Amino acid sequence: MNNRLYGNLIFELSRPGRRGYSLPANSFGKYSTADLPETLRRKEEAELPECDELTVVRHYTNLSHNNFGVNDGFYPLGSCTMKYNPIINEEIAARPEFTAIHPLQPDFTCEGSVAVISELRKMLSELTGLYDFTLNPMAGAHGELTGLMIIRAYHESRGDDARTKVLIPDSAHGTNPASAAVCGLEVVEVKSLTDGTVDVEDLRRLVAENQGTIAAMMMTNPNTLGLFERSIPEIAELIHAEGGLMYYDGANLNPMLGACRPGDMGFDVMHINLHKTFSTPHGGGGPGSGPVGVRKGLEQFFPTVGAFNGNFGVYIKALVYILTLGRENISMVGPLATLNANYIKERLKDVYELPIEGLCKHEFVFNGLKDKSTGVTTMDVAKRLLDYGYHAPTIYFPLLFHESLMIEPTENESKETIDGFISVMRRIAEEALSDPEMVKSAPHTTPIGRVDDVLAAKHPVVTYRQILSE
Repeated sequence: MNNRLYGNLIFELSRPGRRGYSLPANSFGKYSTADLPETLRRKEEAELPECDELTVVRHYTNLSHNNFGVNDGFYPLGSCTMKYNPIINEEIAARPEFTAIHPLQPDFTCEGSVAVISELRKMLSELTGLYDFTLNPMAGAHGELTGLMIIRAYHESRGDDARTKVLIPDSAHGTNPASAAVCGLEVVEVKSLTDGTVDVEDLRRLVAENQGTIAAMMMTNPNTLGLFERSIPEIAELIHAEGGLMYYDGANLNPMLGACRPGDMGFDVMHINLHKTFSTPHGGGGPGSGPVGVRKGLEQFFPTVGAFNGNFGVYIKALVYILTLGRENISMVGPLATLNANYIKERLKDVYELPIEGLCKHEFVFNGLKDKSTGVTTMDVAKRLLDYGYHAPTIYFPLLFHESLMIEPTENESKETIDGFISVMRRIAEEALSDPEMVKSAPHTTPIGRVDDVLAAKHPVVTYRQILSE
């Protein structure tokens, strides 16, 4: 059986007695083993596959061919900014001067690495208009939590312990209310207008109803729909007048580079997803980094929330990315990301439903196909895209629309690549009319076809023994 085509498990390729290594006889005698407590010893041998080296290499190489990343093709995953990571970033981060150091070394023995941290903090401050940054947080949500801890510590330092409420728009990322809850704060939801932006009148009502208890307002700009929040100066004035602080969720910072800075808008605290805005690849659990910046006077509340200096390798890649672009080119990131997103939106809105008209920023949301009569869903469109070699956009998020299809092209992609994606999206819309069942049963060319997502979530098969029993 061709395991590249059918995706055999390594256990299925196992043969009793096969070995992929040859080790010399043990010459260390009694020093080569250590007695383990009986409670830690296995009662029987571990059930491990037995394969020769070539089979193992081919197996995992073939599995890697089934992965999809930015280096393979277009990856328009909305809200996640799956941006190309230039090879030079990887090469510099892999240098032994960085990889061979130890976090417990004295600072004077790794001054270059200390300089990386210092320079990156300065550059992030300049790019965002904030006073200082801590690079300690390990990821975006970790940065959110850190930022809220700073805000809470600020209020407590002033004896203002009653400020325990955080205002959050209903369009926010789910991590916003989750981070607030973990920090022991109460979430107050702010409604959005029909155009997807914050309803300032609803906010005004909530501020009046919660006087003396508001710790902060969390905002993402552009928001989760890819729309610029034009009322931020008015919102910041409302919150500051009430004694609260403004928190900027930097998950969508990409289109802001070169256009405007959160610190200039009135935000007091923010986090940045280095692994999104500054090119380090993310997904699959890491690596991530969520530096937190503050206005002057709040830096005294920086907490230590992670081991040592966080994910140092991510810092190097972010710094190289910034230095490689330079001041004149990094200012083009936001405008180009915005141009690409609006180009796709305008070219497809005649066949895909656009619930909110107008200029978007780096991403936008369709509400499925415009013609709903075929019964072809957003899930079907996403699955069919796989047949054409494209990673699907984010689907069914945000929750404001029933058939959300969230597309973010980033600033990296060429017009030719974007035109190819547009052509395929239009073709799928045509297929939905001419042969809807073919779209509904996609994908047809992938190693694994349409799976039962609900069954997989409720009854996951995670062991080889379980597979045998079934």
